[in-house]
Amino acid sequence: MRFPVALRTLALLALLVFTARAQTAPEGNAHPHTHGVSEGGASFPNPFGDVPVPSPFDTMRKIEFASKVDLSPLRGVAVFHNGRVKILDSLARETVGEIAGRKRYFDTVMVEGGKPRNESYDPLFTWLDLVIDPAYYLDRPLIHINYLPLRREFLDAAYPDDAAKRERWMKLTRITPVMAQQFGPLLEEKHAFEEPYRQAFGRARAAMALVAESRANWYVLAPDKPDMPWHHLSELPESHPARAAGAALGAAWRAGDAEGVSRAAVTLAAELPKINPSLYPTGRARLELSYNRANAFEWGYWLYLLSFVSLILAFGTGRKWLIGAGVATLLGAVALHGYGFVLRCLIAERFAIQNQFESMTGVSLFAAIVGLVIMLVRKQWLFGAAAGAVGFMVLITATQTGIPGRHIEREAAILNTSVLLKYHVTTVLVSYGLIALGCVISCFYLGVHYSRAMARGRVEGELATVAAVALNEPREGGAADRTLKDLDTAQMTVLQLAFWTLGVGILLGGWWADHSWGRWWAFDPKETWALVTWIIYLIVIHLRFTTGRNRALVTAWLSVVGFVVMLWTYFGVNLLLPGLHAYA
Repeated sequence: MRFPVALRTLALLALLVFTARAQTAPEGNAHPHTHGVSEGGASFPNPFGDVPVPSPFDTMRKIEFASKVDLSPLRGVAVFHNGRVKILDSLARETVGEIAGRKRYFDTVMVEGGKPRNESYDPLFTWLDLVIDPAYYLDRPLIHINYLPLRREFLDAAYPDDAAKRERWMKLTRITPVMAQQFGPLLEEKHAFEEPYRQAFGRARAAMALVAESRANWYVLAPDKPDMPWHHLSELPESHPARAAGAALGAAWRAGDAEGVSRAAVTLAAELPKINPSLYPTGRARLELSYNRANAFEWGYWLYLLSFVSLILAFGTGRKWLIGAGVATLLGAVALHGYGFVLRCLIAERFAIQNQFESMTGVSLFAAIVGLVIMLVRKQWLFGAAAGAVGFMVLITATQTGIPGRHIEREAAILNTSVLLKYHVTTVLVSYGLIALGCVISCFYLGVHYSRAMARGRVEGELATVAAVALNEPREGGAADRTLKDLDTAQMTVLQLAFWTLGVGILLGGWWADHSWGRWWAFDPKETWALVTWIIYLIVIHLRFTTGRNRALVTAWLSVVGFVVMLWTYFGVNLLLPGLHAYA
């Protein structure tokens, strides 16, 4: 058996990743620089009038006001920010997320019995409130500090004699703008040469800039010509209906007049599209508003979870109602997932696979589609269960863990050099989805195998090593043996598809690299680890032609190993190893 030879080849190739010199990224390889505050906008006056100091609101009055005001007409208003035209709803979500570290800002109020209750606000309300009434937030937990040691130092400085209050604020993960201004300079000087602190201070400064200058981002006036810049609301004369509506909105807001704010919002939203209407992106703004409202990826992962549970139970019991429920929820999950993905492509005006978040939504969609098709063709519900598991795990990771790229922004220049990119990245992402599907099925196989072994008393204490367990030849016949045979067939079907798809993706990547960088192969870490991943599946294919015992078990373990290596190729290389794929 030549299995050790393949392993030695794999180890040698992996070594090349670390011995090769770091690649120098060519010009255009980095993502465009983003600006939370639009350049030049800070020079314009606040379109909503002068900011009141102190705030005319207390917490309860603010909560009551927020519950009555209707800002829905403003959600779909187009605004130019960070190199693209988006809508106010998107800009508000991005801004609140950058400042508060969460989708919605909330106030904490005390109710009867002394129990705290969180009252959250719509992101659009919070963003407008920061422009019109920023003084309200000066002494409130607003600025997210994600680095725990720095957060603790801020709170130690603010509340040196109140341990209980420090612990309550630690759980909020936020500090007040006053704390940031009062203690930030001294703490930043103290930790000037410590990289984690420097990164945390950089994020805090960006958040403070958004708090102080969000009024600068009101570039809501369509240009005169397609190649001209958008204009700020304050550039209009004060007599213009749109400018007057903005002033009326601000005045009503400061007075706590919810009806007045709602009327002004309707007027402002109606007047802005009348300015250069031929260049106002009404259709695309509606698409983006639909994308935001649908929350397709969030709802999608719950449907994937339901389909996984239903189909895995159906595989074990054969009950028809479980099969029907699992297939229906999987179809619904794929449809909702696909709806969100297509909308994002239309909004971004490109194939949306060009950053970490987009690639994760893409890889899970491709995996789910492949698993769904194989399930329907072969009438084996296990493929659907695996598709549901992959869809759930990848989407919940993408949407709930702060993966970079969630907001729709411009792509790196290098990604627009050749149409080959779409085929290369799509093919590789399909292969990664197949690898994930194969890993889930292989985990099913391992679970059944070891459960049967333990039931027979053939495994004592902790699980033996793979090599030792591989010597246990399964007996023929019985439900467990038939299940293992079906699982082995399923895992080989998917792993063979992964092998061929990844191989084609690597070849297409070389072709694209020649177009973009002028060379087919450069032993870039991403390239090399993709090849390492492919060789693991080459070993799997090679293993199936040998006469070794319990090939199915070793295949299952190699599938798990291949999945781990794929995760390293997908995430670890980008985060830890410098290379030409820094944009990915």
